[in-house]
Amino acid sequence: MIRVLVVDDDAFVRAGLRDLVATDDGLELAGEAAEGAAAVAAARSRRVDVALVDIRMPGMDGIAATAALSRLPDPPAVIVLTTFDLDEYVYGALAAGAAGFLLKDTPPDAILQAIHVVAAGAAMLSPTVTRTVISRFHHPEAARSQAAREAAARLTPRERQVLSAVADGMTNAEIGAMLGLRESTVKAHVSRILAELGVTNRVQAALAARDLAGRGG
Repeated sequence: MIRVLVVDDDAFVRAGLRDLVATDDGLELAGEAAEGAAAVAAARSRRVDVALVDIRMPGMDGIAATAALSRLPDPPAVIVLTTFDLDEYVYGALAAGAAGFLLKDTPPDAILQAIHVVAAGAAMLSPTVTRTVISRFHHPEAARSQAAREAAARLTPRERQVLSAVADGMTNAEIGAMLGLRESTVKAHVSRILAELGVTNRVQAALAARDLAGRGG
C-alpha cells in the first residue's frame, strides 16, 4: 500500500486530492497539511511514501518543504504541484530533490499514475517537461560544471549514452529500445550513474548532464 501525504494551502484542492487517492485501492491517505512545516512534521511522525506538494504556500513553501522532506532518514518521493507549466519555482523544487512535477489541471488518472511511478523510484516528467524546465531555468555554475565533468569521467561510454537519454526525459523502456538493451540493464546503468554523480533521482541526473554539457538556459 502506497501512503500519500497531500500538501496544499487550498482546502478545496486538498479535498479533491484526498478524494482522488481514495479511488485507488493501492493508495492510502497518510495525512494532509496546509503548509511545508506541517508536512515535514507529518512525514516525521508517520510513514509517507509519496508527498504531493504545492509549490506556492505561505510559511514554508514547496521548495523548502521538498528539501526538508528529502533530508529525512526515510524520505518520501515528492511530486510538486503547480498552476504554471513554466513556473520558475519548479526548477528549484526539482533541484531540491523532487521526483517530478504535475500541473494542477493534470487528469486524475495521470496523477494516480504519477504517484505509482515515483513510489517505484522513477521520475514523473514527460520529455517535453524535462527539456523545457531544464533549458528554461537551469544555469550551471562553474564549480558544479567541473564536478559534473569529474563525475562523468568515471562513467563508461555506454553510461554516458544512458545519461544523455535520461537528460532528454526518456524512460528506461525507451532507452532500452534505442540502445538495444534490456530494461533491467538500463535500470542498472541508471543506478550506477546516480551513484557516481552523487544525486538521488533522474531529474537531478538530468540537471547534472546539463552542467556537463554547459547547456544552461
